[in-house]
Amino acid sequence: MKSLFSRNRKADLTLAETPIIANAAPGAWEYQKDDLYYTIKHKIHTRLVEELNLEALDAMDITDVRPELRSIVETLLQEEKALLNEEEINLLVGEIVDELRGLGPIEPFLRDPTVSDILINTYRHIYVERHGLLERTRSRFLDDRHLMNVLDRIVSRVGRRIDESTPMVDARLQDGSRVNAIIPPLAIDGPIVSIRRFAVQPLKMEDLIRYGAITPEVGKFLGGCVRAKLNIMISGGTGAGKTTLLNVLSGFIPNSERIVTIEDAAELQLQQEHVIRLETRPPSIEGKGQVGQRELVINSLRMRPDRIIVGEVRGPEAFDMLQAMNTGHEGSLTTIHANTPRDSLTRLESMVLMTGVQLPEKAMRFMVSSALDLIIQGSRLPDGSRKIVSISEVVGMEGDMVTLQEIFVYEKKGLDENGKVLGRFHATGIRPKFADRLELAGIKLPPDLFNADRWHE
Repeated sequence: MKSLFSRNRKADLTLAETPIIANAAPGAWEYQKDDLYYTIKHKIHTRLVEELNLEALDAMDITDVRPELRSIVETLLQEEKALLNEEEINLLVGEIVDELRGLGPIEPFLRDPTVSDILINTYRHIYVERHGLLERTRSRFLDDRHLMNVLDRIVSRVGRRIDESTPMVDARLQDGSRVNAIIPPLAIDGPIVSIRRFAVQPLKMEDLIRYGAITPEVGKFLGGCVRAKLNIMISGGTGAGKTTLLNVLSGFIPNSERIVTIEDAAELQLQQEHVIRLETRPPSIEGKGQVGQRELVINSLRMRPDRIIVGEVRGPEAFDMLQAMNTGHEGSLTTIHANTPRDSLTRLESMVLMTGVQLPEKAMRFMVSSALDLIIQGSRLPDGSRKIVSISEVVGMEGDMVTLQEIFVYEKKGLDENGKVLGRFHATGIRPKFADRLELAGIKLPPDLFNADRWHE
């Protein structure tokens, strides 16, 4: 086995003279960690980086790395007369491995499938979201430099950078998780990092039904809408599950179709074979070379797409996306930040105005109404659960207003003794005008699906 040491030195690996004082009970070490512990761990990490053959370390299997590092760490701790038990040493070695091979203090949360969000509020505080609820962890970084080193490791892997001249960045991890970071001088107290986790195995409609986010009947209806090539916009607030639902719905696109996806930071997990993934590019250090979503949408029209999926519309690209939907690119999908279906239409109008195109208000609204067929509203409820709360058809124009009609709705009834939201899905009794399109596309739905009385039984 290739030596872990860049030079054959082990005896001179020593720490500073400050001893480690460890008097925590077994199993309580994680909850007793203080500044001294992080200082000592950082010193061990620093000396190992100086002395180890990092190229050999990266090439080694993790099962071989741990015993080697454990032996080194035990030597250092003995020199410091640190009284650590077996469990505490294992924990320390695990954290050192995470520093050398992973992303430091957040690595355990990246391995935890129950964690959906990791929120780093400066180097001192790390919060995670589990089952829709936030909780503060005992983990932290040593200092701002430690956090910035990990952040640089993340953004450099996707060809991006973050520094005082570019203090904001969107990036992604290798598993597709989305990363947003903002640093001083824009973030006053220190670097702030938000990581939106994605499941290793993409969710399917069956998973949403099992979690209670949707009913089987509504799920079948939405799958039919995708196969029938309706233009669909998914609306919702932050953390409402918009991208998750977009991934699920994209699974109903036939494998024979050519799909082009356009995103700021690539995070969609499409399972089809014929998928072209496009991602925006930030400006270079000279301020040149930026490629935004609008340019990618325009270029995608020349790529012979059967479907165009825009991860999220948030600017002038909304105008070109609406034009694409109106000019033969049916079955397009996108998401938008908005609290209600009506608000999402207002936001679209605002985005169209950002292009500088001088369109009469009525003409602009007509373009929106003729482009979109369906708006799905998602929401994160007070108990942390995510549900589809409204499905609305875009009917057309009535006077100067875009007309919507709600087809399905989630009606909240209150909370149970455990704080869980009580409610039910039901149809409003309105049969959508595009129901005939579903039938022509061969989509078989229950004849009484839109009957409100059926849902009260």
